[in-house]
Amino acid sequence: MSRSVRTRPEGSGRALSEAYDTALLDLDGVVYAGGNAIEHAVESLDRARAGGMHLAYVTNNALRTPDAVAAHLTELGVPADAGDVITSAQAVARLISEQVPEGSRVLVVGGEGLRVALRERGLVPVESADDDPAAVVQGYGGPELPWGRFAEASYAVARGVPWFASNTDLTIPSGRGIAPGNGAAVEVVRIATGAEPQVAGKPLPPMHRETILRTGARRPLVVGDRLDTDIEGAFNGDVDSLLVLTGVTDGAQLLAAPPQHRPTYVDADLRGLLAGQPEVAEADGRGFCCGGWTATAGAERLELEGEGEALDGLRALCAAAWTAAGDGVCELDGGKALARLGL
Repeated sequence: MSRSVRTRPEGSGRALSEAYDTALLDLDGVVYAGGNAIEHAVESLDRARAGGMHLAYVTNNALRTPDAVAAHLTELGVPADAGDVITSAQAVARLISEQVPEGSRVLVVGGEGLRVALRERGLVPVESADDDPAAVVQGYGGPELPWGRFAEASYAVARGVPWFASNTDLTIPSGRGIAPGNGAAVEVVRIATGAEPQVAGKPLPPMHRETILRTGARRPLVVGDRLDTDIEGAFNGDVDSLLVLTGVTDGAQLLAAPPQHRPTYVDADLRGLLAGQPEVAEADGRGFCCGGWTATAGAERLELEGEGEALDGLRALCAAAWTAAGDGVCELDGGKALARLGL
């Protein structure tokens, strides 16, 4: 049975930290940015945890080990253990282990996070295509990854060795701006070989499966800032999601979201975990209302009337845009309405 198309953000009469047993939190753009905690993140997570919500941190970055990620979170004031961290390295290591015998050699193009995850699955990391690998795996290896690593991967893949990638994010945020991510590195090997890797990370099912296996979540809530990884990953896993506006997604992108990129809830930051969510209702056949705002879809643009909290206006606009788009993408101009909200 096909699932229904989401046409508006949902409301919740209970705080999300009470309505869901586990928050599956993205890191960069949600908990921290450029290595520093995002405003309201530390205290919001502390209160959610104190109220009984399990917090798990889910990242596509395969470079750092869970121990390193947990140590960084703890330094920021968010106490975490390695078991609270799920990485795309772990997801791809499990995927490989299900297709090659235990003890197999795996050619690694990436960092320590990948090597630790492979050893956890009983696999042996190697460095050369001449080491007779049973698989090749690529993960983000940092800015100092030697060019020769791509050559080693290409030699092995060209010989028919199965090829895996932790994730295919084309970019990764850094303290100096946007840098090439693992997806860009994967393209190097793809161009050299013409092959296609099996991919584990968000938004694909292997990452969601790894997360559920490691957390035991029964009613999880995915919390993220990216539509094409976090929110689409929740869609693919058939679980609810909260988009926070502390990262890369802006109002225009949200209004134009296709069905797989439409979050269940929208909030400014992680304080959204601690509160209920307002209802978005039909306004007597003339659009959608939330708080003091009413949004409608005109012939060429989205219209917004009323006053109140900017987020309520954005939620109403989402309903007007997504309903107009159906299972497609809204092409109506929302610029004037968003400017009125300061978004």
